[in-house]
Amino acid sequence: QILTGLFLAMHYTSDTLTAFSSVAHICRDVNYGWLIRNLHANGASMFFMCLFLHVGRGIYYGSYLFKETWNIGVILLLTVMATAFVGYVLPWGQMSF
Repeated sequence: QILTGLFLAMHYTSDTLTAFSSVAHICRDVNYGWLIRNLHANGASMFFMCLFLHVGRGIYYGSYLFKETWNIGVILLLTVMATAFVGYVLPWGQMSF
Protein backbone atom coordinates (compact mmCIF):
# COMPACT_ATOMS: atom_id res chain seq x y z
CA GLN A 1 0.00 0.00 0.00
CA ILE A 2 2.78 2.41 0.82
CA LEU A 3 4.69 1.82 -2.41
CA THR A 4 1.66 2.04 -4.66
CA GLY A 5 0.41 5.07 -2.72
CA LEU A 6 3.73 6.85 -3.16
CA PHE A 7 3.73 6.11 -6.89
CA LEU A 8 0.19 7.41 -7.24
CA ALA A 9 1.04 10.51 -5.19
CA MET A 10 3.78 11.41 -7.68
CA HIS A 11 1.14 11.91 -10.41
CA TYR A 12 -1.83 13.07 -8.32
CA THR A 13 -3.02 16.67 -7.93
CA SER A 14 -5.16 17.43 -4.90
CA ASP A 15 -7.05 20.44 -6.25
CA THR A 16 -10.82 19.85 -6.18
CA LEU A 17 -11.15 20.89 -9.81
CA THR A 18 -8.42 18.62 -11.18
CA ALA A 19 -8.35 15.67 -8.75
CA PHE A 20 -10.63 13.41 -10.80
CA SER A 21 -8.88 14.27 -14.06
CA SER A 22 -5.50 13.49 -12.47
CA VAL A 23 -6.81 10.03 -11.52
CA ALA A 24 -7.99 9.57 -15.11
CA HIS A 25 -4.56 10.74 -16.29
CA ILE A 26 -2.88 8.13 -14.08
CA CYS A 27 -5.09 5.38 -15.50
CA ARG A 28 -4.80 6.42 -19.15
CA ASP A 29 -1.47 8.16 -19.72
CA VAL A 30 1.00 6.92 -17.09
CA ASN A 31 2.77 3.67 -17.98
CA TYR A 32 1.08 0.89 -16.00
CA GLY A 33 -0.76 3.53 -13.97
CA TRP A 34 -3.99 1.56 -14.29
CA LEU A 35 -2.24 -1.47 -12.79
CA ILE A 36 -0.76 0.48 -9.88
CA ARG A 37 -4.13 2.09 -9.11
CA ASN A 38 -5.93 -1.26 -9.21
CA LEU A 39 -3.25 -2.86 -7.02
CA HIS A 40 -3.66 0.00 -4.56
CA ALA A 41 -7.46 -0.28 -4.47
CA ASN A 42 -7.51 -4.08 -4.27
CA GLY A 43 -4.73 -4.03 -1.68
CA ALA A 44 -6.90 -1.82 0.52
CA SER A 45 -9.78 -4.27 0.15
CA MET A 46 -7.52 -7.19 1.04
CA PHE A 47 -6.24 -5.26 4.07
CA PHE A 48 -9.77 -4.79 5.35
CA MET A 49 -10.60 -8.44 4.70
CA CYS A 50 -7.59 -9.45 6.81
CA LEU A 51 -8.59 -6.90 9.45
CA PHE A 52 -12.11 -8.33 9.71
CA LEU A 53 -10.73 -11.88 9.92
CA HIS A 54 -8.40 -10.72 12.70
CA VAL A 55 -11.27 -9.12 14.62
CA GLY A 56 -13.36 -12.27 14.16
CA ARG A 57 -10.52 -14.41 15.47
CA GLY A 58 -10.15 -12.12 18.47
CA ILE A 59 -13.85 -12.41 19.23
CA TYR A 60 -13.77 -16.20 18.82
CA TYR A 61 -10.82 -16.65 21.18
CA GLY A 62 -12.06 -14.07 23.70
CA SER A 63 -9.22 -11.58 23.29
CA TYR A 64 -11.67 -8.78 24.05
CA LEU A 65 -11.55 -9.79 27.72
CA PHE A 66 -8.17 -8.07 28.06
CA LYS A 67 -9.08 -4.41 28.53
CA GLU A 68 -5.82 -2.89 27.28
CA THR A 69 -5.80 -5.07 24.17
CA TRP A 70 -9.41 -4.14 23.44
CA ASN A 71 -8.79 -0.40 23.87
CA ILE A 72 -5.76 -0.43 21.57
CA GLY A 73 -7.73 -2.46 19.02
CA VAL A 74 -10.59 0.04 19.03
CA ILE A 75 -8.17 2.95 18.60
CA LEU A 76 -6.49 1.17 15.69
CA LEU A 77 -9.86 0.36 14.11
CA LEU A 78 -10.94 4.02 14.29
CA THR A 79 -7.61 5.08 12.78
CA VAL A 80 -7.99 2.62 9.92
CA MET A 81 -11.57 3.73 9.31
CA ALA A 82 -10.46 7.38 9.14
CA THR A 83 -7.70 6.44 6.70
CA ALA A 84 -10.20 4.54 4.54
CA PHE A 85 -12.56 7.52 4.53
CA VAL A 86 -9.78 9.81 3.33
CA GLY A 87 -8.87 7.22 0.69
CA TYR A 88 -12.41 7.28 -0.69
CA VAL A 89 -12.65 11.07 -0.69
CA LEU A 90 -9.22 11.75 -2.20
CA PRO A 91 -9.98 10.86 -5.88
CA TRP A 92 -12.98 13.24 -5.80
CA GLY A 93 -15.12 10.87 -7.85
CA GLN A 94 -18.74 9.73 -7.55
CA MET A 95 -18.11 7.85 -4.29
CA SER A 96 -16.59 10.96 -2.72
CA PHE A 97 -19.96 12.62 -2.21
